[in-house]
Amino acid sequence: MTKAPILYSFRRCPYAMRARMALWVAEIAVELREVKLADKPPELGEASPKATVPVLVTHDGVIDESMAIMRWALRDNDPEGWLAGDDAGVVERNDGPFKHHLDRYKYPVRYPDENEGDEAAFSHHHRTEGLAILRELDALLASNEQLLGDTRGLVDIALFPFVRQFANTDRAWFDAQDLPHLQRWLEGHLASDLFKAIMPKFAPWRAGDEPIAFGPHLGLR
Repeated sequence: MTKAPILYSFRRCPYAMRARMALWVAEIAVELREVKLADKPPELGEASPKATVPVLVTHDGVIDESMAIMRWALRDNDPEGWLAGDDAGVVERNDGPFKHHLDRYKYPVRYPDENEGDEAAFSHHHRTEGLAILRELDALLASNEQLLGDTRGLVDIALFPFVRQFANTDRAWFDAQDLPHLQRWLEGHLASDLFKAIMPKFAPWRAGDEPIAFGPHLGLR
């Protein structure tokens, strides 16, 4: 029997979420190792010097970028045609400028050298900048069910966890914004069977723990 790939993950990390969703849709079972970010197991750093989730240890090597994990999984099996909905530019805008503003909106205390002692104003500025990018996504969704068409694709799953994080920072404020198409899109992904499937809670992994099989069929491919 072939040994399953090992996925180091953290349940609430948006990068890890999108990797888990791609692996699940591709029907690739993995051995899941939940990581506590404040107490990372040494095996994570041994697998990847970056020591940040997600990290996928495959039969052929280590993949330690979430988008690379997604594309690796989908090249193996892409039953919903997600790769046809790939747009590197949209993903890069999310992972670059939007993530920059999201982090500073959500965690202003982490940027004392930038916030000039006024965390509230700093957070508000970055919320406004992030909202401008979300308005661009709302415009894309005005004529499509999903970002690049009427069926979910790679870009939708790649961006969804970050939009979720932005929305949850102040959900009442987010819900009051004029983003009807984006809000509809977000609620659809939050309610999806796919998202529910990849969000169970697991205790942090330590060497010697019983392996946790993670995948739609819980078998090895």
